[in-house]
Amino acid sequence: MVLRSFCLLLLVGIALTAVTKKDRVIDQTLSDKEPGSPDYDHDAFVGQEEAEKFNELSPEESRRRLAIIVDKIDKDANGKITEQELDDWIVFTQQRYIREDSDKQFVTHDKNKDNKIHWDEYKEQTYGFLNEEDFAASDGEDFSYQQMIDRDEKRWDVADVDGDKSLTVEEFRAFLHPEEYPHMKDIVVQETLDDIDKDKDGFVDLNEYIGDMFSNDAGEEEPDWVATEREQFTKYRDENGDGKLDLNEVRKWILPDDYNHANAEAKHLIYESDDDKDGELTKMEILQHHDKFVGSQATDWGEALNRHDEF
Repeated sequence: MVLRSFCLLLLVGIALTAVTKKDRVIDQTLSDKEPGSPDYDHDAFVGQEEAEKFNELSPEESRRRLAIIVDKIDKDANGKITEQELDDWIVFTQQRYIREDSDKQFVTHDKNKDNKIHWDEYKEQTYGFLNEEDFAASDGEDFSYQQMIDRDEKRWDVADVDGDKSLTVEEFRAFLHPEEYPHMKDIVVQETLDDIDKDKDGFVDLNEYIGDMFSNDAGEEEPDWVATEREQFTKYRDENGDGKLDLNEVRKWILPDDYNHANAEAKHLIYESDDDKDGELTKMEILQHHDKFVGSQATDWGEALNRHDEF
């Protein structure tokens, strides 16, 4: 999914300039294109990188390769693409980067090659280069090394579904990209609150809210958007009017709704291409409306198809 500027791991010492706005909202739209546009549909169905290569192929080649993709989507091989199958495919496509990134890191951290990463392996690989002086020097900073380790371990325990203190490939993906996994959403919200809550009272007040997005150390004039954010905090974020955000209010801020973008896109593609109005798509219907899925041209699916074999 597309994440505009949200960062789950804050690095010690990063300073915000007067013109920088940090956006904590997790945006899980399927493309940065205009929703409802053909470009958005193409990015949603094949992924942005592949969509950019569409112009390299003729319409004939596009249809030929799209037919191969349809067979991959049709998991039960009954000749019909259901809304759920299309939904699953879109999610799979959108999470390609997550899989590839996580798989690379998994190999790096799995030192004993047992197809699991143990907490001690991860801790050693990530923080083993630090010595006592490094830890001492970070004490008193906004986020010390020990705090980073403690936060990682809390997230690790949530990702560790079977509780054996080690992570499988899928559990490691959830650890690295918790915003993509429903069972990890609570820890994402808690981490966000902990990051912004400088006085550690368990809440985010207005000054902490603004200070997280805007630092005026240089004494420059505040941009207009700062005043807008103050108003947003008072009128909308702080629902109970007590001058601070609790955990539930932080959740509503960074996870503004439960709208399922992948399912909405699956419904849209079916509505646009379902000629016999039976609620499902045949290969013929998809190929006849191939411009809705991949435009008049398509990408080189050779490598992509090999990756999709795991689907």
